[in-house]
Amino acid sequence: MKLYLAPIMGITDAVYRQTFAKYFDGFDCAIAPFVCSVSSRKLKPNYLKDLFPERNTRLSVTPQVLSKNAEDFLFIAEKIGELGYTSINWNLGCPVQMVAKKRRGSGLLPYPDQIDSILEQVCAKWPHGLSIKTRLGRNSPEEILVLLKIFDRYPLKELIIHPRLGVQMYKGDVDLTGFGNCLAQTSHQVVYNGDITNEEFLLTLKDRFPALNRWMIGRAALSNPFLADSCRGTGKQFTAGSHREILVQFHNDLFKQYNELLFGPSHLLGKMKAIWNYLGQIFDNSDQIIKKIQKSTRIDQYNDYVVFLFETEKLALE
Repeated sequence: MKLYLAPIMGITDAVYRQTFAKYFDGFDCAIAPFVCSVSSRKLKPNYLKDLFPERNTRLSVTPQVLSKNAEDFLFIAEKIGELGYTSINWNLGCPVQMVAKKRRGSGLLPYPDQIDSILEQVCAKWPHGLSIKTRLGRNSPEEILVLLKIFDRYPLKELIIHPRLGVQMYKGDVDLTGFGNCLAQTSHQVVYNGDITNEEFLLTLKDRFPALNRWMIGRAALSNPFLADSCRGTGKQFTAGSHREILVQFHNDLFKQYNELLFGPSHLLGKMKAIWNYLGQIFDNSDQIIKKIQKSTRIDQYNDYVVFLFETEKLALE
């Protein structure tokens, strides 16, 4: 079994990915949040800083590109290749309206001819691996069935499929019937992505799709960083309080690194509050203290609330 950490824009940057891998087991690799292709043929030195090899030493990472133009895609791919990467993922799944209305991410799914043209040009000139992360469609699950025939004409490394429509965002249940239809109509290696929030659901998926052995977990892993290791069923034992101790160390390490990298307390607080949007869910009945963390305006306030949370609130895992 292979487990992938999903890309979550604004959260799973290099600092988060590598720090996560320092404290938590289970993931084999990660897909980085997308970088946008650009029409300019000059990049700022730090445009690809999240992908610098020296910042990605603990967890294997695949860069992801958001693009609707073959020439721009190939330009950014070349720059990524110069960093030493031999595989790129093309984002055809981002559901955000701001992205989709520009015919990027899932907004490109209703245009199979354009996708076909981009793949033809990119696969002819990009000498390394190419994978795709997608959904069942933007507006209709019929869209993916058309695209699968196109995808099968190209030497893709794998397809990562989230079984929802782009217009759904993350609402409603995943469409496992639609996902099964995809499996039946593609020759490519497929990775399942969507709503793996516990071991039981993963076991259900394994029973339903026994040929699959690649799984991607995103938001649920940010809410419960121990999830990937639990899904492996390794039987890892934790002593009383050890989950909490690891979470404290993880938080403090992230805080220290972001404090050194970001500019000023407002940026630091913004970053940490975004992380707590997910991590707060691992505590039972902690809404009030989480709200105080989210409303804190000073670093000392924030630290006091976080210490109180770790010292007093009950973990769902305990």
